[in-house]
Amino acid sequence: MADLASWRDGPTKRRIEEFVEAVTSGDHPVPVEDRVAVFDNDGTLWTEKPMQTEIHYIVEQWTAIAEAKPELADTQPYKAVVSGDLSWLAGAIDKNYAGDDSDLKVMIRALVGNTAGMNVEDYAESVADFFRTARHPTLNRPYRDVVFAPMVELLAYLAEHGFTCYIASAGDRDFMRPITQDFYGVPFERVIGSAVGLEYKDGEVLYAPSFDFFNDGPEKPVRLWSRIGRRPLFAAGNSNGDLDMLAYVRTNPRGFGLLVHHDDDTGRGDPAYDTGAEKALAAAAELGLAMVSIKEDWAKVYSRPVGTEASAGHGDGGARS
Repeated sequence: MADLASWRDGPTKRRIEEFVEAVTSGDHPVPVEDRVAVFDNDGTLWTEKPMQTEIHYIVEQWTAIAEAKPELADTQPYKAVVSGDLSWLAGAIDKNYAGDDSDLKVMIRALVGNTAGMNVEDYAESVADFFRTARHPTLNRPYRDVVFAPMVELLAYLAEHGFTCYIASAGDRDFMRPITQDFYGVPFERVIGSAVGLEYKDGEVLYAPSFDFFNDGPEKPVRLWSRIGRRPLFAAGNSNGDLDMLAYVRTNPRGFGLLVHHDDDTGRGDPAYDTGAEKALAAAAELGLAMVSIKEDWAKVYSRPVGTEASAGHGDGGARS
């Protein structure tokens, strides 16, 4: 039976449990087909600092390209990876959250160049290979071990109560698909993310030399409706880019919004930061969002505590005294 064992008893956990009780039992339960929950990925389901996992993968691809084409070394984003100073990449993400997408557009043009003409199955295998060996750059553990244990429990808890859970992320849809079932229990067909264009040629689906859409901000509600055909009942996010999705769900008369606040300064592996979440934090009270304090609401962040030997699987522990 799924429970919220990694959550501390307190107002946030109680709000979640009371919401689930209200929409699944009593005189007016929400029909099972309308119990749809959507979760952002980076910073909501796993850690995103010091850089998002997808950026780690992309850096490896751009490094190989820059080695093959040295003339690119003085232009971004290749300049960042060749110099080893990745602050430009992190800054591009932060600038986008603040409303300036100029550097993000530079990144997207380079991303499209990475995959143009590639078979979609070959890309999925490349991502799977990355996750078999890649380790978090500061915690030195496999990426499956930087998944937030309380949020995986929440996914299972909602599923047990008849919810269909989706991931709705600004991250690349096809980068997430190979690992979401294993890491979160969410099958690949329920992953909604940004997308490079696709084309069909000679019996194969290939990536086109174009970008289709960036699934962030006001694009998220559009993509939720286009994929699901229902206004979700539950949403969880952590950044300014999730604000429209959270507001969209809260306009459902019985909708519930959850905002993860990265305020943990206890050395448990997820640093405290508000950058990129300022607007969401400021709007939380007005929207009636339930606020998750990682510092206070989570008894543990990861399945294994920071400092234990990294492994390929999950273990127990991680409680903070």
